[in-house]
This record gives sequence, structure tokens and C-alpha cells, in this order.
Amino acid sequence: MDKSRELGTRDIQSVDAISGSSGREKSISPNTILSAVANEHRRAILNALDNASERTLEYDVLVDRVADRVRDEDANLESAEHRQRVRIALHHTHLPKLDEARIIDHEAETGHVQFVGGELEQDLLTLVEPYEAHE
Repeated sequence: MDKSRELGTRDIQSVDAISGSSGREKSISPNTILSAVANEHRRAILNALDNASERTLEYDVLVDRVADRVRDEDANLESAEHRQRVRIALHHTHLPKLDEARIIDHEAETGHVQFVGGELEQDLLTLVEPYEAHE
């Protein structure tokens, strides 16, 4: 028996088979996927894209949807200030991380963001969604 099978670990190739993401150029590790969906902003991004037609949104629309979903730590902030914070966080942190993980495709020139992940990412989002309501 293969040593990795004995230890109960999967080879990285099997992650793509599970996630249904055969279009990816390289395999994606489970740690990368888990890290990507570990943050509330990134889950909000993926949920917004998953619910969009053709799984694509313009950047400004995505910012609005994420800002509506993610609670701000300071309830006294104006709505415009909250949206600006979300816009900055998406641009500098969350979209690059999801793009690097090959879960989304962010075209800065056109302003379009598209979900390109597979079934594994969707399954993880489905699993954590009931718990987000209780946070």
C-alpha cells in the first residue's frame, strides 16, 4: 500500500478530482482552499459570486454585496465609510488571495470578478453557512 494512503492523506491530484475543477492548470491543496474560505469577507465574496448569474459580478456590485453581508466592528460607522473599508480590504487582501488560490478570476482592467472554483469550495461554503448565522 502507498505510504500516503497508509497515513490517510490524499495526494493533491485527488483534491481536483473531488472539487470538480479539472480546468485548473495546477492542483490546489486542501490547506489553500481552507485558508481561502476561513475569512468572513472571502466567504461573502464567494457566496455573492455563487448567487450571481454566470457567477460573475462587476467589482462595485461585489463590494456592495459583501458590505451588506459583513458586519462592521464599529456600528457607529457611516455606511459609505464601511463600504470604503470593504472596498480597500477586497482590493488589497481578499481578492488577491482568492485569485492566487485559483478560486476566482479577478480582471482588474475590466472590473469583473468570476468564480472559477469547483465543487469542493461550494461544499465548504454550504457547510459553514448555517454557522455564520449564529456568530
